[in-house]
Amino acid sequence: MSVLVLVLAVSAACCLGFGFVLQQNAAQRAPLGDFLSPRLLLDLMKVPRWLGGIALMAAGMALGAVALGQGQLSLVEPLLATNLLFALALSRRQTKQPLGRQGWAGLGLLAGGVTAFIVAGQPHGGTAVVEPLRHWLIIGVMVGLALLLTAYAKRFRLGSAPVLLALAAGLLYGVQDALTRVSGQRFGDGGIVAVLTSWQPYAVLLLGITGLILVQSAFETASLRMSLPALTAAQPIAGIICGVGFLGDRLRTDAGALAWEAAGLAAVVAGIVLLGMHPAMPRGATSATTATMGQLQPVRPS
Repeated sequence: MSVLVLVLAVSAACCLGFGFVLQQNAAQRAPLGDFLSPRLLLDLMKVPRWLGGIALMAAGMALGAVALGQGQLSLVEPLLATNLLFALALSRRQTKQPLGRQGWAGLGLLAGGVTAFIVAGQPHGGTAVVEPLRHWLIIGVMVGLALLLTAYAKRFRLGSAPVLLALAAGLLYGVQDALTRVSGQRFGDGGIVAVLTSWQPYAVLLLGITGLILVQSAFETASLRMSLPALTAAQPIAGIICGVGFLGDRLRTDAGALAWEAAGLAAVVAGIVLLGMHPAMPRGATSATTATMGQLQPVRPS
């Protein structure tokens, strides 16, 4: 693994983690009437703390894009998942909560899982699949699943809605990372003209805005500990599927390697859940608000 890719990916994770905490601090005070509406972004643009969080998130995405240009998606995505460590660090500073056994266990599982996956899988580049059908099939499944999760969350607005929205956003961000890498390759091959005349950068923009609305709606209606673990877990899984599925990423496939790769991903998810549920994470919306959201009846379609 290149030291440059490691530094870029971890720096991106740092910016993303800090940015998510600042965004949630602001989004929890937004009107619930803006739930899943572009108006939510317009309202949040008036809040300096949210703008600071978005600036950090943009910096993280830029660093992540550079890392994706230097390394495989299957390598960069697990490293980006460490954003939860930085989110927890900032949250601990705000809440003064000790790390404790849960925090150390989550940290160990996340760090160990990322290490196990990378060492066992040894992600490396290969020949990208040029068959459009496979591209559209994988992207379609990811986007379709995200739409289903969003529709369920919007229709019923159950207490689990923030988790569903965060999962949907994570899937979209994973696809966005894959298309960002494709756009970078096009820029390297044909310059800015090749980028502007392809559909991928416009899809990256659309996915980014849609994912942002989903994430802020999740942050608005529940605590960070409900939404951020789902977001952090879904994004690398979707990204790895896209990387292996059509970008040409290669992983070791012998039985021992596959077992360690699966164990590594399972440890990453477990670590994410433990860290995301840590008491240091901001509670966000009040318990009364969360209970109200959970008691709402299904919304009748207009």
